[in-house]
Amino acid sequence: MKQTQGEKSERSRNGILEAALNLFSHQGYRGTSIREIAEAAGLSTGNVYHHFPDKEALFRTLLDQYWAAIDQPDFPFNKALAAGAFPDDLNALAKAAEESVRDYRRHVALIYVDVVEFDGTHIRKFYSGMSNRFATFLNARFPGDSLKDRLAPGTDPTLALMLVSRIFLQYFAVEMLFGVPDQLGHETPLAIREISEILRRGLFNSGAEKGEKGV
Repeated sequence: MKQTQGEKSERSRNGILEAALNLFSHQGYRGTSIREIAEAAGLSTGNVYHHFPDKEALFRTLLDQYWAAIDQPDFPFNKALAAGAFPDDLNALAKAAEESVRDYRRHVALIYVDVVEFDGTHIRKFYSGMSNRFATFLNARFPGDSLKDRLAPGTDPTLALMLVSRIFLQYFAVEMLFGVPDQLGHETPLAIREISEILRRGLFNSGAEKGEKGV
């Protein structure tokens, strides 16, 4: 079937984004030129500029792809949350974090590119609103104070979920993006089980807490 002009244009745009994602995630923003992106996409530089006014617009679009993806119900981490992995099954939440980072490895790499090359300019707004997004999810899933009764006294549910999420997502980002297996001195399955147990039990016993307060 013959493609329409709109379909051709969309295919070109998607090809440009895919090429840019590969290049930005492997060699950085400043280390990548529009010419390289065009060549990788099999298009002319003029075609790239037809779809994107400049290189930074391409970079922003790729980050927007990731922000949109992690808001979707089928994002692995969101699926695990919806299935009750927090607070009932932290190991399942860790597995979902691993899947999320694996599926979106190149997009996650762009976050580090933004920190190093843009001082976090493009990701700052997203992260500053993260607590509100987590709070909205928890309020919908656990109305009232139903979750507080399942957490340690005085624990803020939103902060608890954000902490658990950050630990697992960061763990697998280091493993997959930086190529550091067994980063905590244990093989990953054991490390995740230990982290989950620490999160469930707490880090200190009551005697240690009293000793610390007395220092």
